[in-house]
Amino acid sequence: MPDIRYARNGGTSIAYHVVGDGPTDLVYVADYVSNLVYAWESPRWRGFYERLARSFRLILFDKRGTGLSDSGREFATLETRMEDLHAVLDAAGSKRAVVFGSHEGAAMATLYAATYPERTIALVVFQPSARGGHWESPEEVEEELRELREQWGTQEWCDELLRQLAPTLAESEEDREWFANWLRVGASPSVAYALNRAFYDTDLSDVLPAVRVPTLVLHRGALSELEALGFAEHITLAQAVRVAGEDYLGIYLSPEIVDEIESFVAGDRPPVVPSTVLTTVLFTDIVGSTERARELGDRAWRQLLERHHALVRRELARFRGVERDTAGDGFFATFDGPARAIRCAQGILEGVEGLGLELRAGVHSGECELHEGKVAGIAVAAGSRVAALARPSEVLVSSTVRDLVAGSGVEFEDRGERELKGVGPWRLYSVVSA
Repeated sequence: MPDIRYARNGGTSIAYHVVGDGPTDLVYVADYVSNLVYAWESPRWRGFYERLARSFRLILFDKRGTGLSDSGREFATLETRMEDLHAVLDAAGSKRAVVFGSHEGAAMATLYAATYPERTIALVVFQPSARGGHWESPEEVEEELRELREQWGTQEWCDELLRQLAPTLAESEEDREWFANWLRVGASPSVAYALNRAFYDTDLSDVLPAVRVPTLVLHRGALSELEALGFAEHITLAQAVRVAGEDYLGIYLSPEIVDEIESFVAGDRPPVVPSTVLTTVLFTDIVGSTERARELGDRAWRQLLERHHALVRRELARFRGVERDTAGDGFFATFDGPARAIRCAQGILEGVEGLGLELRAGVHSGECELHEGKVAGIAVAAGSRVAALARPSEVLVSSTVRDLVAGSGVEFEDRGERELKGVGPWRLYSVVSA
């Protein structure tokens, strides 16, 4: 088994190792849970990894909260786990990689490819879903999650899950035993519950059009075909391929998958020079600034604005936001992820109370155009319109933002559907707590 190493994202350690020395890096984002040590004890996983490592420099890791990795905070959020992937690739010395995600791991892989196209050679996903368990009713989802938390790791429950999703494996007593242990050493019941809860609550529909890298969508069996084809249709450079077999789980059951990836990556494609990326925008604005300036006078108002600007910039630095523009008393900033943008906005609103000021803020995630260091596009206009509709001392976000921060603990209140001038109708949500 390859040596285990740890990448650090803040105070959280993420276990990873590198297999093979191929000319192209490929990082595999596993489905739900994994365990770097236990995987190599399975002839099926060992064969799959070794086949990948013959074609690629394979980078494997346990996601936050699973296997050998720390849980840290917000282990279930896509944004945090995407940053963990970034840290793993940095620690492994990878500048650009094929990002390969399966099942639930496809969501994180997709978000990474949309956010960091300059570091993504290609995106490969197996059995992806844009909207989690949208085909089930809320009552069915709650019942499944309750049962999962109560029975996680028990042999009977694991056997039934395997019969439903991988009947080929369920025929073997050895595979049934190994699968149950895989879940047990992969995650605790509370972690498994949180990961599945976040999966059901996540909607990537608005993210898919922002993926601008070559994408291979692999799918197997009737259960996932429509979902996979719909996923591929929303990505400009996507190609969908059905592989042999009917089982929903067990990526290693289709031996041609690695050949398909190898052929796809080897295609004659020029390097991607991203002109658009998935970005989260934040706009802030001082409420009643004209009246306050008139009340204080020019000199006192300028001094107050300086203190306001210093506070905003301190919070931007704290949450890794990038200041893009300052127009009078408002700020425009961008972030790699929406949860940090929300918390930055909350920090700014709370901080300016000590200055006797009241702000409104708007947050939106979408595809932005890059040109000479400037950020533009419809997503920027949408973010500005969201901010304009916010109430005093309110952080207002779009439905895209709400869908991407599932599992973060951020709570929202539905503000209904509103018309954003020049953009169209959007459902908006007020941040209740972050």
